[in-house]
Amino acid sequence: MTDRAEREIIRRTLDESRDNPAVQIAEIVAELENTEPTRLPPMYDCVDGMLDNLFSQPPSPEAQMAVDFSYKSYRITIEQDATATFVKTG
Repeated sequence: MTDRAEREIIRRTLDESRDNPAVQIAEIVAELENTEPTRLPPMYDCVDGMLDNLFSQPPSPEAQMAVDFSYKSYRITIEQDATATFVKTG
């Protein structure tokens, strides 16, 4: 079995009613890393407001839009249905 196949996939559902989805992502990563969100690097350079638009002005459901990016040591995918997937990369 390869290292990649052994990586754990963590799934969470974001609260679409919260104002800043990036904060939720930082909170989840902090939980996974057993640290405080304030100890993590800023996420602005990674997503630059894209998550806000995914929920506040979502595309039609047929678009099946997703945002995929790296943050800290995770590859993160956020679906427009608020499903978040975290894969540890390092």
